[in-house]
Amino acid sequence: GQNQNKKQSKQNKQQDSLTPVSALFPTGDYPEGEIMLYKEDNLWRSTSAEKKELEKLTISDIINVRQAAEVHKRVRKDAMSFIKPGMKLVDICRRIEETNKKLVEASGLDRGIAFPTGCSINRCAAHYTPNTGDDTVLGVDDVVKFDFGTHVHGRIIDCAWTMTFNPVYDPLVEAVKEATNTGIREAGIDVRLTDIGEKIQEVMESYEVTLPDGKTYPVRSIKNLNGHSIDPYVIHAGKSVPIVKNGDTTRMEEGEFYAIETFGSTGKGYVVEEMECSHYMKRKDSGFVQLRTASAKQLLTHISKTYDTLAFCRRWLDDDGQTKHLAALRQLVQAGIVTAHPPLCDIKGSYTAQFEHTLVLRPTCKEVLSRGDDF
Repeated sequence: GQNQNKKQSKQNKQQDSLTPVSALFPTGDYPEGEIMLYKEDNLWRSTSAEKKELEKLTISDIINVRQAAEVHKRVRKDAMSFIKPGMKLVDICRRIEETNKKLVEASGLDRGIAFPTGCSINRCAAHYTPNTGDDTVLGVDDVVKFDFGTHVHGRIIDCAWTMTFNPVYDPLVEAVKEATNTGIREAGIDVRLTDIGEKIQEVMESYEVTLPDGKTYPVRSIKNLNGHSIDPYVIHAGKSVPIVKNGDTTRMEEGEFYAIETFGSTGKGYVVEEMECSHYMKRKDSGFVQLRTASAKQLLTHISKTYDTLAFCRRWLDDDGQTKHLAALRQLVQAGIVTAHPPLCDIKGSYTAQFEHTLVLRPTCKEVLSRGDDF
């Protein structure tokens, strides 16, 4: 009987992990993220009656994004429990995507996956997901970054973590986790972007890592990768949060959403576009362009209807039945309607790691929406 009970409780857990979060929070009272008070000149905001009133105006936005965050936490918990070396990356991505859809109750552009599941490995830092037919297997010595997104009514949670299966990479992972937490701590209303980058870099570059080749490498902030502001249905909304000191004196402002992400590397600390492209996104501002072919027009109609300005990948187009899309997709890129986002990689033999959270600069406090008990 005891085994039966164990089985039963395992099934219940499994069931619970696949229950849409709206059913788990029937009153729509989704948990708050981590609350951090503003510092010094902005500390008054936490007790300001005026700011508390102002906050009530955006409460529906906050509830939407908290629901997306709750989905993200549960999907990644499931992911962390099943991901093992020897699995195909495409199988991992598909399971993450299926669980994401179930928990958020994906429905057209109303709610669902916010962008393709990144599973960039080793020297590749970002924007890799397998295209159809890519059967790359996760290796025991790989450093893999899982970066996936969830949205509810266009309010996006963009959040990522690094997985390794060999403890030699621990200092690299630690450096990046600490650097991201530093960026989160430093972010705030009126804070200059370059100052955040400077603090991140200081923490990141205080670490070194001894790789399997026996050599010790400094951990470097990847200087041409950034965090970014987020708008409804727009993942990169115009402001970049550097991870090095870059002289950008633009300031963060009240009400903005940000993805704070940092990347550390044992290589040059600089990435270039390499390998076959999988990630694409329709431009927000492309305007009307006359297209030459019926296939390009048809593909654009499909992209607009299915993804609008949210990022998508070639594997999803295949799944949608758009199986012969490559030439048409290239035309849309050439016409400036769609942008291509190829994998971003450091030098051969290097390893890169990433951690990322989404936060909102509420009028009264900073809320780290995607913070979980995992990271």
